Amino acid sequence: MDKQRDFVLRTVEERGVKFVRLWFTDVVGTLKSVAISPAEVEGAFAEGLGFDGSAIEGLTRAFESDLLLYPDPTTFQILPWRGDIDPTARMFCDITTPDGEPAVADPRNVLKRSLASAAEAGFTFYTHPEVEFYLLKSSQFGEAGPEPVDNAGYFDNVPGGTAHDFRRRAVGMLESVGISVEFSHHEVGPGQNEIDLRYADALTTADNIQTARTVIKEVAIEQGVYATFMPKPLTGFPGSGLHTHLSLFEGDANAFYEAGAEYQLSKVGRQFIAGLLRHAPEITAVTNQFVNSYKRLWSGDEAPSYVSWGHNNRSALVRVPLYKPGKEQSARIEYRALDSATNPYLAYSLLLAAGLKGIQEDYELPAEATEDVWGLSEGERRALGYHALPASLEHAISLMEDSELVAATLGEQVFNHVLRNKREEWHAYRQEVTPFELRANLDLL
Repeated sequence: MDKQRDFVLRTVEERGVKFVRLWFTDVVGTLKSVAISPAEVEGAFAEGLGFDGSAIEGLTRAFESDLLLYPDPTTFQILPWRGDIDPTARMFCDITTPDGEPAVADPRNVLKRSLASAAEAGFTFYTHPEVEFYLLKSSQFGEAGPEPVDNAGYFDNVPGGTAHDFRRRAVGMLESVGISVEFSHHEVGPGQNEIDLRYADALTTADNIQTARTVIKEVAIEQGVYATFMPKPLTGFPGSGLHTHLSLFEGDANAFYEAGAEYQLSKVGRQFIAGLLRHAPEITAVTNQFVNSYKRLWSGDEAPSYVSWGHNNRSALVRVPLYKPGKEQSARIEYRALDSATNPYLAYSLLLAAGLKGIQEDYELPAEATEDVWGLSEGERRALGYHALPASLEHAISLMEDSELVAATLGEQVFNHVLRNKREEWHAYRQEVTPFELRANLDLL
């Protein structure tokens, strides 16, 4: 760590960095930032930077508001969109109390605790996210709703189009801050795009998602458009997911791989899926945390609405991708419910906890879904045991509040804040008169 700190201090001086932004995340997943001068960086490493935690969503209570930010030197990067004028860097921070204890409500610390539990069981948790988002002409909208930048569709090539230029610029910026991009392409919806980040350990992935969202927003501003990670911004078109590929490693060996097993999926992998399936409904208030999230989950367009798993079956909640011979290290599963507005630290904590519970308790994996789950009737789904995910945020809250797994994983303070925050959102939504109601009823009633 001392070598990393020395590298940061040397780079700040050699590159003429004028500002260093200290980044952290509130419980909802909003990125927070405070800028310090180069002269203050060494002190921040040694003593932390004090701030009022009670002013940050869900971070602490008013009577214990003093907290400290400690920058993680391994996350140091120059921010490319700042250019050569006033060069600016950033570091993610860990949050502690004044006596040096990790802040229990720091989402990054919640994920660190979950990763430590996995390490005690001999596992390292790797993730590979597919970040979907919409590019709109503006954040403003009229009666017709938001206006996308194009009418292109899945994998469409639009020479000279906004999305094409945007992705090239965004991917270049991500690579320049050390985030490897595997794929980028136009998605199904008009103006909808996807950038897939290369796999990494879950903490690095969560940091990368927060950085990627910022990069995408910055590039959009630069190009005169607006990027949104809202789960379902357009009626009649697909929502934006954060499909994430998951794997556990024991040392250098992929714990999900077993030669000769069905789909080359090991017992550990099957137990992990079983844990995800059993606990999926109760973690949905975190993995899909907004009222709008349920418009995506329940509008079709390849969003999973029912608890099931399948081999290469995109209608299932958990998908086991096609195995490629000679690619044992890439054996993985895909969780498809996450949306792009999730708090990745909390979401990955719960996915890991649910999967580990399946391993620890030796959960039995139910039968595979070999059919199109969306195409079945309600009776057929009940007969096959495909239970529904929560149909609304209210439903998700009611399942989460009785969950021992979510409470233990998030910790009491984060658990209670998420519940309080989501209840307030549902209460506000329930009181709102929507355009749909006005269109459907105003002239008729």
